[in-house]
Amino acid sequence: MPRELSPAVEIDRLTRRYGDFVAADAVTLSVGRGEVFGFLGPNGAGKTTTIKMLCGLVRPSSGRGQVDGLDIARDGDRIKARIGYMSQLFSLYTELTVMENIAFAAGMREITGARLAERAAWVLEMAELTAQRDRFTGALPLGWKQRLALGCAVLHEPAVLFLDEPTSGVDPVARRQFWDVIRMLADRGTTVFVSTHYMEEAEYCDRLAFMNRGKLVALGTPQALRAEMTDPILRVDTDDAPRAVPVLAGVAGVQDVSLFGRGVRVVLTGAGRAETVLRERLAAAGLGCRAVERIEPSLEDVFVASVTRAGGAPVG
Repeated sequence: MPRELSPAVEIDRLTRRYGDFVAADAVTLSVGRGEVFGFLGPNGAGKTTTIKMLCGLVRPSSGRGQVDGLDIARDGDRIKARIGYMSQLFSLYTELTVMENIAFAAGMREITGARLAERAAWVLEMAELTAQRDRFTGALPLGWKQRLALGCAVLHEPAVLFLDEPTSGVDPVARRQFWDVIRMLADRGTTVFVSTHYMEEAEYCDRLAFMNRGKLVALGTPQALRAEMTDPILRVDTDDAPRAVPVLAGVAGVQDVSLFGRGVRVVLTGAGRAETVLRERLAAAGLGCRAVERIEPSLEDVFVASVTRAGGAPVG
Protein backbone atom coordinates (compact mmCIF):
# COMPACT_ATOMS: atom_id res chain seq x y z
CA MET A 1 0.00 0.00 0.00
CA PRO A 2 1.41 3.46 -0.89
CA ARG A 3 2.55 5.39 2.18
CA GLU A 4 0.05 8.20 1.60
CA LEU A 5 -2.82 5.70 1.64
CA SER A 6 -1.67 3.67 4.65
CA PRO A 7 -2.67 4.60 8.22
CA ALA A 8 -0.52 7.30 9.80
CA VAL A 9 -0.19 5.19 12.95
CA GLU A 10 -0.82 1.46 13.21
CA ILE A 11 0.05 -0.74 16.18
CA ASP A 12 -0.73 -4.36 16.93
CA ARG A 13 -0.48 -5.80 20.46
CA LEU A 14 2.19 -3.25 21.35
CA THR A 15 3.64 -4.02 24.78
CA ARG A 16 6.28 -2.51 27.04
CA ARG A 17 7.44 -4.22 30.23
CA TYR A 18 9.72 -2.90 32.96
CA GLY A 19 10.57 -6.02 34.91
CA ASP A 20 7.28 -7.39 36.24
CA PHE A 21 5.44 -4.12 35.54
CA VAL A 22 3.55 -3.90 32.24
CA ALA A 23 3.31 -0.23 31.31
CA ALA A 24 1.56 -0.83 27.97
CA ASP A 25 -0.28 -4.11 27.50
CA ALA A 26 -1.04 -5.42 23.98
CA VAL A 27 -2.33 -2.07 22.66
CA THR A 28 -3.89 -2.33 19.20
CA LEU A 29 -5.23 0.62 17.18
CA SER A 30 -5.00 2.46 13.87
CA VAL A 31 -5.05 6.20 13.20
CA GLY A 32 -5.89 7.63 9.78
CA ARG A 33 -4.07 10.45 8.02
CA GLY A 34 -5.35 13.90 8.92
CA GLU A 35 -7.18 12.51 11.95
CA VAL A 36 -7.19 14.16 15.39
CA PHE A 37 -6.89 11.16 17.71
CA GLY A 38 -7.35 11.58 21.46
CA PHE A 39 -5.63 9.39 24.04
CA LEU A 40 -7.21 9.53 27.50
CA GLY A 41 -6.51 7.77 30.76
CA PRO A 42 -5.69 8.33 34.43
CA ASN A 43 -2.09 8.79 35.57
CA GLY A 44 -0.21 5.53 35.11
CA ALA A 45 -2.57 4.31 32.38
CA GLY A 46 0.23 3.80 29.83
CA LYS A 47 -0.43 6.79 27.56
CA THR A 48 3.04 8.34 27.71
CA THR A 49 4.79 4.96 27.39
CA THR A 50 2.79 4.18 24.25
CA ILE A 51 3.54 7.59 22.76
CA LYS A 52 7.27 7.19 23.50
CA MET A 53 7.27 3.85 21.67
CA LEU A 54 5.55 5.46 18.69
CA CYS A 55 8.12 8.27 18.66
CA GLY A 56 11.04 5.84 18.64
CA LEU A 57 12.14 6.89 22.14
CA VAL A 58 11.38 3.55 23.83
CA ARG A 59 11.69 0.11 22.23
CA PRO A 60 8.67 -2.16 22.59
CA SER A 61 9.04 -5.41 24.51
CA SER A 62 6.73 -7.14 22.03
CA GLY A 63 4.15 -6.39 19.37
CA ARG A 64 4.64 -4.27 16.30
CA GLY A 65 3.85 -0.83 15.02
CA GLN A 66 4.32 1.64 12.19
CA VAL A 67 4.36 5.44 12.08
CA ASP A 68 4.13 7.08 8.65
CA GLY A 69 4.96 3.69 7.12
CA LEU A 70 8.12 3.17 9.22
CA ASP A 71 8.66 0.34 11.70
CA ILE A 72 8.94 1.64 15.28
CA ALA A 73 11.34 -1.13 16.31
CA ARG A 74 13.78 -0.70 13.40
CA ASP A 75 13.36 2.85 12.12
CA GLY A 76 13.45 4.98 15.26
CA ASP A 77 15.84 7.61 13.87
CA ARG A 78 13.89 7.95 10.61
CA ILE A 79 10.62 8.24 12.53
CA LYS A 80 12.03 11.09 14.63
CA ALA A 81 12.72 13.01 11.42
CA ARG A 82 9.14 12.55 10.19
CA ILE A 83 7.22 13.45 13.34
CA GLY A 84 6.69 16.41 15.63
CA TYR A 85 6.58 16.01 19.40
CA MET A 86 5.46 18.36 22.15
CA SER A 87 4.95 17.66 25.85
CA GLN A 88 3.53 19.68 28.73
CA LEU A 89 7.12 20.68 29.60
CA PHE A 90 7.46 22.73 26.36
CA SER A 91 10.88 22.15 24.74
CA LEU A 92 11.89 25.81 24.82
CA TYR A 93 14.94 27.66 26.11
CA THR A 94 13.75 30.43 28.40
CA GLU A 95 17.01 32.39 28.14
CA LEU A 96 16.67 32.63 24.34
CA THR A 97 14.39 35.03 22.52
CA VAL A 98 11.35 33.86 20.58
CA MET A 99 13.21 34.07 17.26
CA GLU A 100 16.31 32.37 18.69
CA ASN A 101 14.15 29.43 19.83
CA ILE A 102 12.68 29.16 16.34
CA ALA A 103 16.15 29.32 14.78
CA PHE A 104 17.45 26.66 17.16
CA ALA A 105 14.55 24.32 16.34
CA ALA A 106 15.17 24.96 12.64
CA GLY A 107 18.84 24.08 13.01
CA MET A 108 17.92 20.77 14.63
CA ARG A 109 15.78 20.00 11.56
CA GLU A 110 18.31 21.39 9.04
CA ILE A 111 15.84 24.04 7.85
CA THR A 112 17.72 26.93 6.27
CA GLY A 113 17.48 29.79 3.80
CA ALA A 114 14.19 30.72 2.23
CA ARG A 115 12.31 27.85 3.83
CA LEU A 116 13.46 28.95 7.29
CA ALA A 117 12.28 32.50 6.62
CA GLU A 118 8.90 31.21 5.39
CA ARG A 119 8.36 28.78 8.27
CA ALA A 120 9.55 31.25 10.92
CA ALA A 121 7.10 33.84 9.64
CA TRP A 122 4.30 31.25 9.82
CA VAL A 123 5.17 30.32 13.43
CA LEU A 124 5.28 33.96 14.52
CA GLU A 125 1.91 34.67 12.91
CA MET A 126 0.28 31.47 14.22
CA ALA A 127 1.55 32.09 17.75
CA GLU A 128 0.69 35.81 17.57
CA LEU A 129 4.31 36.60 18.46
CA THR A 130 5.46 38.71 15.52
CA ALA A 131 5.72 41.79 17.73
CA GLN A 132 7.41 39.72 20.45
CA ARG A 133 10.04 38.04 18.29
CA ASP A 134 12.95 39.62 20.24
CA ARG A 135 11.43 39.06 23.68
CA PHE A 136 13.00 36.47 26.00
CA THR A 137 10.86 33.35 26.00
CA GLY A 138 10.96 33.03 29.78
CA ALA A 139 9.03 36.32 30.07
CA LEU A 140 6.12 35.15 27.90
CA PRO A 141 2.69 34.21 29.29
CA LEU A 142 2.09 30.46 29.42
CA GLY A 143 -0.37 30.44 26.51
CA TRP A 144 2.15 32.14 24.22
CA LYS A 145 4.89 29.71 25.28
CA GLN A 146 2.53 26.90 24.42
CA ARG A 147 1.85 28.15 20.90
CA LEU A 148 5.56 28.85 20.35
CA ALA A 149 6.42 25.30 21.43
CA LEU A 150 3.80 23.95 19.04
CA GLY A 151 5.21 26.08 16.22
CA CYS A 152 8.70 24.76 16.86
CA ALA A 153 7.36 21.18 16.90
CA VAL A 154 5.78 21.55 13.44
CA LEU A 155 8.43 23.81 11.90
CA HIS A 156 9.48 20.98 9.56
CA GLU A 157 5.84 20.18 8.62
CA PRO A 158 5.75 16.64 10.06
CA ALA A 159 3.35 14.00 8.80
CA VAL A 160 2.40 13.05 12.37
CA LEU A 161 2.32 15.30 15.43
CA PHE A 162 2.40 13.80 18.94
CA LEU A 163 1.15 16.01 21.78
CA ASP A 164 1.59 14.59 25.28
CA GLU A 165 -0.76 16.54 27.60
CA PRO A 166 0.31 19.83 26.00
CA THR A 167 -2.34 22.03 27.65
CA SER A 168 -1.70 21.09 31.28
CA GLY A 169 -1.82 24.24 33.41
CA VAL A 170 -2.95 26.49 30.55
CA ASP A 171 -6.05 28.66 31.00
CA PRO A 172 -9.29 27.73 29.15
CA VAL A 173 -9.05 30.56 26.60
CA ALA A 174 -5.48 29.60 25.65
CA ARG A 175 -6.53 25.94 25.44
CA ARG A 176 -9.32 26.78 23.00
CA GLN A 177 -6.95 28.85 20.83
CA PHE A 178 -4.48 25.96 20.89
CA TRP A 179 -7.16 23.55 19.65
CA ASP A 180 -8.07 25.92 16.84
CA VAL A 181 -4.48 25.55 15.63
CA ILE A 182 -4.62 21.75 16.00
CA ARG A 183 -7.74 21.60 13.83
CA MET A 184 -6.08 23.85 11.23
CA LEU A 185 -3.08 21.50 11.09
CA ALA A 186 -5.33 18.46 10.71
CA ASP A 187 -7.31 20.16 7.93
CA ARG A 188 -4.00 20.57 6.10
CA GLY A 189 -3.27 16.84 6.37
CA THR A 190 -1.25 16.50 9.58
CA THR A 191 -2.23 13.57 11.79
CA VAL A 192 -2.47 14.72 15.41
CA PHE A 193 -2.12 12.15 18.20
CA VAL A 194 -2.86 13.91 21.51
CA SER A 195 -3.09 12.72 25.09
CA THR A 196 -5.16 14.82 27.47
CA HIS A 197 -7.06 14.60 30.74
CA TYR A 198 -9.46 17.42 29.89
CA MET A 199 -12.83 16.00 28.86
CA GLU A 200 -13.85 19.17 27.01
CA GLU A 201 -10.78 18.69 24.81
CA ALA A 202 -11.81 15.13 24.04
CA GLU A 203 -14.89 16.52 22.29
CA TYR A 204 -12.62 18.17 19.71
CA CYS A 205 -11.12 14.81 18.65
CA ASP A 206 -12.31 12.76 15.67
CA ARG A 207 -11.84 9.54 17.65
CA LEU A 208 -10.80 8.63 21.18
CA ALA A 209 -9.01 5.79 22.92
CA PHE A 210 -9.42 5.26 26.67
CA MET A 211 -6.48 3.62 28.46
CA ASN A 212 -6.38 2.09 31.94
CA ARG A 213 -3.71 -0.01 33.63
CA GLY A 214 -1.81 -0.27 30.36
CA LYS A 215 -4.77 -1.61 28.38
CA LEU A 216 -7.02 -0.08 25.75
CA VAL A 217 -10.51 -0.17 27.31
CA ALA A 218 -12.62 1.82 24.81
CA LEU A 219 -12.22 3.15 21.27
CA GLY A 220 -14.48 5.19 18.99
CA THR A 221 -15.85 8.59 18.10
CA PRO A 222 -17.13 10.76 20.97
CA GLN A 223 -20.69 10.23 19.71
CA ALA A 224 -20.31 6.45 19.42
CA LEU A 225 -18.76 6.13 22.87
CA ARG A 226 -21.62 8.07 24.45
CA ALA A 227 -24.16 5.93 22.58
CA GLU A 228 -22.58 2.74 23.96
CA MET A 229 -23.35 3.78 27.53
CA THR A 230 -26.80 2.37 28.31
CA ASP A 231 -26.73 2.77 32.10
CA PRO A 232 -29.31 5.43 33.05
CA ILE A 233 -28.02 8.75 34.38
CA LEU A 234 -30.32 10.89 36.50
CA ARG A 235 -30.18 14.49 37.67
CA VAL A 236 -31.80 14.74 41.09
CA ASP A 237 -32.98 18.18 42.25
CA THR A 238 -33.03 18.11 46.04
CA ASP A 239 -33.04 20.47 49.04
CA ASP A 240 -29.43 19.84 50.02
CA ALA A 241 -27.23 18.31 47.32
CA PRO A 242 -24.08 17.81 49.47
CA ARG A 243 -26.09 15.91 52.11
CA ALA A 244 -27.89 13.89 49.42
CA VAL A 245 -24.67 12.47 47.91
CA PRO A 246 -23.82 10.03 50.76
CA VAL A 247 -27.51 9.19 51.20
CA LEU A 248 -27.96 8.13 47.56
CA ALA A 249 -24.58 6.40 47.39
CA GLY A 250 -25.98 3.69 49.65
CA VAL A 251 -28.90 2.81 47.38
CA ALA A 252 -28.77 -0.59 45.69
CA GLY A 253 -28.13 -0.30 41.96
CA VAL A 254 -26.36 3.06 42.19
CA GLN A 255 -22.93 3.01 40.51
CA ASP A 256 -21.83 6.57 41.14
CA VAL A 257 -23.12 9.74 42.81
CA SER A 258 -21.64 13.22 42.41
CA LEU A 259 -22.58 16.87 42.68
CA PHE A 260 -23.96 18.32 39.46
CA GLY A 261 -24.37 22.08 39.70
CA ARG A 262 -26.92 22.55 42.50
CA GLY A 263 -28.24 19.04 42.01
CA VAL A 264 -26.95 15.48 42.19
CA ARG A 265 -25.86 13.25 39.30
CA VAL A 266 -26.65 9.56 39.79
CA VAL A 267 -25.44 6.74 37.53
CA LEU A 268 -27.46 3.52 37.83
CA THR A 269 -26.82 -0.08 36.86
CA GLY A 270 -30.38 -0.35 35.53
CA ALA A 271 -33.68 1.52 35.61
CA GLY A 272 -36.19 -0.64 37.52
CA ARG A 273 -37.72 1.19 40.50
CA ALA A 274 -34.69 3.45 40.81
CA GLU A 275 -36.53 6.77 40.77
CA THR A 276 -39.03 5.65 43.39
CA VAL A 277 -36.29 4.24 45.62
CA LEU A 278 -34.22 7.42 45.33
CA ARG A 279 -37.19 9.56 46.36
CA GLU A 280 -37.95 7.24 49.29
CA ARG A 281 -34.35 7.27 50.51
CA LEU A 282 -34.19 11.08 50.35
CA ALA A 283 -37.50 11.40 52.21
CA ALA A 284 -36.26 9.03 54.92
CA ALA A 285 -33.24 11.29 55.38
CA GLY A 286 -35.45 14.37 55.66
CA LEU A 287 -34.52 15.73 52.24
CA GLY A 288 -37.08 16.96 49.76
CA CYS A 289 -36.90 15.89 46.10
CA ARG A 290 -38.27 18.39 43.62
CA ALA A 291 -37.44 16.51 40.41
CA VAL A 292 -35.67 13.48 38.94
CA GLU A 293 -34.70 13.79 35.29
CA ARG A 294 -32.86 11.38 33.00
CA ILE A 295 -30.01 13.09 31.16
CA GLU A 296 -27.63 12.18 28.34
CA PRO A 297 -24.23 10.75 29.31
CA SER A 298 -21.19 13.00 29.01
CA LEU A 299 -17.79 11.79 27.86
CA GLU A 300 -16.71 11.98 31.48
CA ASP A 301 -19.50 9.53 32.39
CA VAL A 302 -18.36 7.16 29.65
CA PHE A 303 -14.72 7.51 30.67
CA VAL A 304 -15.40 6.83 34.37
CA ALA A 305 -17.60 3.84 33.50
CA SER A 306 -14.95 2.39 31.17
CA VAL A 307 -12.16 2.79 33.73
CA THR A 308 -14.36 1.34 36.50
CA ARG A 309 -15.21 -1.72 34.40
CA ALA A 310 -11.50 -2.19 33.72
CA GLY A 311 -10.62 -2.40 37.41
CA GLY A 312 -10.44 1.27 38.37
CA ALA A 313 -7.59 3.73 38.10
CA PRO A 314 -4.14 2.72 39.42
CA VAL A 315 -3.46 3.77 43.02
CA GLY A 316 -0.31 5.72 43.83
